[in-house]
Amino acid sequence: MSLNPVMLAARFLLELAAVASFGVFGWRAFEGPWKFLLVIALPVIAAVVWGTFALPGDPSRNGQARVAVSGSARLVIELTVLGGGALALQSAGLPAWGVVFAVLVIVYHALAYDRVVWLLTHD
Repeated sequence: MSLNPVMLAARFLLELAAVASFGVFGWRAFEGPWKFLLVIALPVIAAVVWGTFALPGDPSRNGQARVAVSGSARLVIELTVLGGGALALQSAGLPAWGVVFAVLVIVYHALAYDRVVWLLTHD
């Protein structure tokens, strides 16, 4: 199920939205020069973490890992970045968007249960 092109596209859109959410947080939650630094730095940090740590052989990615981690560690990273996007929206003063994003992340992972199980069994 999780390798279905529609599910892969949904996950990619969730990734993009999470990264963008960190930028929104940086813009709305801070003032002065920090605002301009964080609106760029927070999304870059989230994207680097997302792209760097991977489970080798992950069929939903290119199968390669710059830094190899266990399946459970990768699941924690994914939930932290995606859930962090929802929390970032909430903290940026956009609670409705934060809730909507959190629900989308939960629904995606419920539908992609095969990926969650696969990650948990590849430690």
